[in-house]
Amino acid sequence: MNWLRIIKGEAPLVVSIPHAGTDIPAHMESRFVSPFLARVDTDWHVDDLYDFAISLGATVISTAISRSVIDVNRDPNGASLYPGQATTGLCPETTFDGKPLYREGKRLEEDEIDERRGRYHAPYHAALAGEVQRLRLSHERIVVYDAHAIRSHVPRLFEGELPVFNIGTNSGQSCDPELSAAVQAICAGSGQPTIANGRFKGGYITRSSGKPALGVHAIQMELAMRAYLREPAIVREDNWPPKFDLDVAAPARATLRRVLNACLDFARDA
Repeated sequence: MNWLRIIKGEAPLVVSIPHAGTDIPAHMESRFVSPFLARVDTDWHVDDLYDFAISLGATVISTAISRSVIDVNRDPNGASLYPGQATTGLCPETTFDGKPLYREGKRLEEDEIDERRGRYHAPYHAALAGEVQRLRLSHERIVVYDAHAIRSHVPRLFEGELPVFNIGTNSGQSCDPELSAAVQAICAGSGQPTIANGRFKGGYITRSSGKPALGVHAIQMELAMRAYLREPAIVREDNWPPKFDLDVAAPARATLRRVLNACLDFARDA
């Protein structure tokens, strides 16, 4: 499966990167309104942002498939993770801004959703579960760290400017409070706005993976993109996405390295 990338490490940390992919199979792409809209909500450059995780011994799981094809961080049955709030679904029909993704008459049928679920969603979660199981054989605790990023301003999803560091633990259910507190302290110590379990409490990966009683602690980081990109005030096809610049991203990367090291310290302190 060339769309699914797994880099195996031996440390008690799995970094999941489900939304940095941009690939859209050729037979699907013509159904979208435009290539730009089909990719606009990508978690741009998150794989580059966290490329240091491998040097820490972490296992890294990522997908090359665009979230517009299927979102592997959604409930496979299509249930909303945020009832009553605007969001996008398992196979999104709109962008975060509410713009239609599919051309008129080209929307998905249920059997197509089923096919994408089986082809992409199920294998991603099987791989994640398999790596957790492998590492649990040699570690009493495992941390699953789900890495995300989003534009700082998305009025349809949240009011105003999003804090830079948005930590999600399913309202405290997906990991030990000690881990959440350690991550929150590091982020707040950077001087950047930080919140835990605010607008983003953790998606399906965090909620389904986090089993603290069984030694598996899951935490999501939703990073506002201004932390590591030159984010334009208004996103247009001619300015999006910005190029990844290591100098611009350096402060965020330094904080995120401390965060991942805190996850390792927590896991190894069992």
